[in-house]
Parts: sequence; C-alpha cells; structure tokens
Amino acid sequence: MSNGAMNTQNTQCCIVGGGPAGMMLGFLLARAGVRVVLLEKHADFLRDFRGDTVHPSTLELIYELGLLDEFLKLPHRKVDRLSLQIGEQRVRMIDLTHLPTRCKYIALMPQWDFLNFLADHGRRYKQFDLRMRAEATDLIEEGGRIVGLRANTPDGEFVIRADLVVGCDGRHSTLREKAGLRSEDYGAPMDVLWFRVTRRNNDGNDVFGHIEAGMMLVMLDRGDYWQCAYVIPKGGIERVKASGIEAFRNCVVELSPFLAGRIGELKSFDDVKLLSVTVDRLRQWWRPGLICIGDAAHAMSPIGGVGINIAVQDAVAAANRLAAPLKAGRVTDNDLQAIQQRRTFPARMTQQIQLTMQNRIISPALQATRQPKPPLLFRLFDAFPILRRVPGRLLALGIRPEHVQTPDASAAT
Repeated sequence: MSNGAMNTQNTQCCIVGGGPAGMMLGFLLARAGVRVVLLEKHADFLRDFRGDTVHPSTLELIYELGLLDEFLKLPHRKVDRLSLQIGEQRVRMIDLTHLPTRCKYIALMPQWDFLNFLADHGRRYKQFDLRMRAEATDLIEEGGRIVGLRANTPDGEFVIRADLVVGCDGRHSTLREKAGLRSEDYGAPMDVLWFRVTRRNNDGNDVFGHIEAGMMLVMLDRGDYWQCAYVIPKGGIERVKASGIEAFRNCVVELSPFLAGRIGELKSFDDVKLLSVTVDRLRQWWRPGLICIGDAAHAMSPIGGVGINIAVQDAVAAANRLAAPLKAGRVTDNDLQAIQQRRTFPARMTQQIQLTMQNRIISPALQATRQPKPPLLFRLFDAFPILRRVPGRLLALGIRPEHVQTPDASAAT
C-alpha cells in the first residue's frame, strides 16, 4: 500500500464501483446527508454481463424510497411465473402472483437503465459526487487503518482521504486484493456463453430455460432481442470453439427451434462472450476503515439472477448501519462487523441453494448422455400449484430482506 498525497480530496465515504451495491449505497448515504465520492472506472454502465432481473425485494425498496412509479416508467418486461423445460417435459416451478409485496413480479430491465436511474436521483443531492472513468488503484493505510485511496482518471492520478472506503468493485475487486482480504472459493461446474439474437413479437415474453443432455440455454427478453445464456462445463470454451460456430448454432437451435431463421446473426465467436462463473465469499469483509459488500464480498452464481438483488440488500443494510456514524465521524470496527454479521447469513444460504442446484441439477445435466428428466421436487411444483409459492417467495424476496431506515435528511438541489 502507498502513503502520501497529491491532488487530495477529503470526504466522509468513498465508494469504489458503480454497480448495484455501490450506486444504491451512494444514493442512500447522500440522501441521508453523508458526503460521498463514488468512483466508477468505466465511462458508462453498458455491459453485457450485468444482471437484468430486478426482483420484488428490490422493487419494494424502490417503493419505500417513493420512486416506484417513476422507476416503472423505464422500459421493462414483467415475469410473474417461471417454467423450465427439462428434456421433453416442461415444468411450472415458480409463481410470484401471491407475494406480500406491491410488485408481484420480476422486472426484466437492462441494468444500465437501473444504474442510470439511481445515479440521476443521487445527483439531486449535493453530497453525491459520482466520478466516471475513475479507477481505484491502491489503498492508503496509516497506523493499521485504511484512510483513503489512490485513483487514476484521464486527467491524472488523485488521492481521496475518507472516513470509510467501501469496496463495491465486483468479483475481481481491486480493493479486497489490496486490503489482503481472503475468500473461500466454493467452485462452479459451469461457465456461460452470452450472445444476443433478434426477438420477434410472436416469440412470447417468458424467461425460457431448457435443459437437455449436455446442454442448457436460458433466454432473457430484452424487448427487441433475446439475451441468451448458453451453459457449458467449466473450462469448456476451447472445446466449443474447436467444434466451430456452425456446430454451436446448431446446438442453440436444438434447444430453441424457433431461433432457426435468425441464428445466423452469430457470425463468429466474436459475437459470443464468455462469463466465467465463480462462487466465493470473503472470510472477513472488512478491515479498519474499509468494508466490501456485494460481489466484492460474495460472488454469486447466475442461478436465479439473484446477484443484483443481494448486492442491493447489502447496500441497504450498510446504509442503515453507517449513515449516522458517518455523519458524526465515528465509524467503528463494530459497525463494520455488524454489517458482515447481518449479511453473511443471507449470502451463505443463497450460495448454498445455488451450489445445491449446480451440483444436483446443472452438473449432472451437462455430463449426461441421455435425455434428462425433472427431479421429483420439480415435478411436485408442477403438479401442485400452491407449492410454487415457496420457491417463488425465496427467489423474489430472498433471505432476511432489508428495508430502508435512512432518512431523507438532505435538501434536494
């Protein structure tokens, strides 16, 4: 770690990473009257790998902030029931229509729209300082405490000194590496190939998942195109490429025959992006003066699309605990430990569910040579509609959902 300063700025909280955790935390703290500098290394939020599933738990938080009507004016698709095709059998698994929430559905919305929405509302508060194209490169430590960081921008290097630094910079977090925080890797049997294919109005609008022997495809409706996730065994990308793009297109059409007339939009593997799946969790999320939340603390599997919502829940819990101490200039190690204690159980349990599904459903399917059949539990969900409410509630609300407790203490500008 580095010492010293040049072009130094002081703030109460410096957040690194403008994803769901960082943007929500920055907005909530600024709204509560805390001076926040939020660093995002990219020039915009347009990334294919960003999750698009805004779950009812997140929509409920937006309602608590008084922003739901405005939020729902953004382009989105609503999904209140989810089915999965396994071999020849289509099983209805999840029903969200009975949730005890205002929004009884998942909103499929490009994450960049969600992040821009939070950024726009954050900018209404004078305490909110969002800096794009600003990349944190190192932490500054004094007397065993993190007191700030160094960052690069197109205008050169600068230093931010802060009462608290928060790492929200994702599963490849620079801050957690620089802080020496160690994670437990729980493994993943799969990687995901992302690509897009034109969507037509008569395609339908449900999230569509299809599992066959050695193959799995999930399709997300983004309005005028399908965002497709083709699941492959971990480390299997070179084998897929060796078979050629035509073989890959044929596999996709086998799973979704209605794409046959447009699968040629995939000209080469340049149109296919690899997402390497990781499931891990920090042993300790904090050091004096620093804490990590969201994917920086616990990388989630893409199963269920819960990552964005877990990150937002982390941010709300952190804001609830930190707003008053930050305003008073008295953030303690106990505050940071309390956040970890509150959010470890939801993260651990969610990851355990994901790992169970990976190991018992996805991995066997990817290794199978015979047509798969739905597990007994899935068949029960299909046969007894009331049972679909159980996974629906777990998926939609998560474990220990948070609620906004921070005040709107600042005058909007």
